[in-house]
Amino acid sequence: MTLETHRSAGSQVLRHRIACPARAGNGLGDPETVLVDVYLPPGGGRDCPLLVALAGYGGSGLALCQWKGFEESLADRLDRLITTGAMPPTVVACPDGFNRLGGNQYIKSPVFGDWPSLLADDLVPVLKQAYGCGGHAGQGLFGNSSGGYGALMNLIARPDVWQVAACHCGDMGFAQLYLPMMPALLRALRAYGGEPKRWLESGTQDIDVLLMLAMAASYDPDPEAYLGIRLPVDPHTAQIIPERWQAWLDHDPVVGALKGALRLAKGQWLYIDCGLDDEYNLLYGARQLVQTLPVAGIEYREYEGTHRGSSARWDESLPFIVGKLGAR
Repeated sequence: MTLETHRSAGSQVLRHRIACPARAGNGLGDPETVLVDVYLPPGGGRDCPLLVALAGYGGSGLALCQWKGFEESLADRLDRLITTGAMPPTVVACPDGFNRLGGNQYIKSPVFGDWPSLLADDLVPVLKQAYGCGGHAGQGLFGNSSGGYGALMNLIARPDVWQVAACHCGDMGFAQLYLPMMPALLRALRAYGGEPKRWLESGTQDIDVLLMLAMAASYDPDPEAYLGIRLPVDPHTAQIIPERWQAWLDHDPVVGALKGALRLAKGQWLYIDCGLDDEYNLLYGARQLVQTLPVAGIEYREYEGTHRGSSARWDESLPFIVGKLGAR
């Protein structure tokens, strides 16, 4: 399926339905096909770099290029950056990662599917063949929050495909990020007998509770539990269950860096930033990460602001990472 939108700047946004075997058999029952919006710069995408935009939790890539009130869409921003010469023409693909748990971390999980393979092996070859982008021109990822986490983790997981990534206020430093949210999660579930299934079926609207259930299904899924949801704390005392919490920490970029398991490959570049007033304490995880990773290949910045509205930072990050692709 291809829906085409011509833009005043001469660019296009096209919607595709792409077969993604890496999502086969996922625990949510989502189809193997994934909808992807593709931004094509004026003149088309041949020999252009390819970036993949990963939406944050609660969002979808299908919303990124659509009209927005009082702010630029991603497509408007790309039009401006490209036509003013701030960055060269670039193809940007925006896959739909939304699901019944509100989003995902773009990692491998039996609940959500194998997203590193989906992005690298299912999505990229189709786009390269269709538009002649990526390849020698280079490929990268970017995103905010969960999307920033996904960009970072996929950069590390598949250095054969991705050369650059931009991580804006991405999930890291799990002890400061998730543990403070556990008591509120338990209180919310108490009215439903502590059962995530009953809470989900109630239709209650609480994005932070839904987020924590999605994280449980991402980091430490229980194949016997409803949608794989298993918590890393005792529901009565909120005390950490060591083996369960360790499963979460195994996905923490900070812990991975400390263990030497998370490193940039030669020639890779990572742009990372975070707001000084980030409500989820992600600033501290970002500082821990950049202090642990080698300095080479990392551009780290802090800014006045919160977790919200970090897409304005794309004015800095996108020219930076595309510039690194061009400098190879």
